[in-house]
Amino acid sequence: MIKILRYTEYLYLAVAFFSFYRIYTDWDVDRNNAYLFVFFAVASLGMFLFRRNYRKKFEQRQRDNQGK
Repeated sequence: MIKILRYTEYLYLAVAFFSFYRIYTDWDVDRNNAYLFVFFAVASLGMFLFRRNYRKKFEQRQRDNQGK
C-alpha cells in the first residue's frame, strides 16, 4: 500500500507541472483559463505535500509498531 501512496504523490506533482506549463502558455492568450490552472497548480502542490507528510507519518508508525 505504501508504494501506491508514493505513486499518487508524484501524480499530483505531474499535474502541478502540467498546470504551470498551461499557465505559462495561456497567460497572454486567455487569462481566465490561466487562473483556473493557477488553482489546479496550487491545489496539486498542496495535495502533494499533504500526501507526502501523511505517507511519512504512516511509515514511521509502522516502524514503531514493528519494533514492539
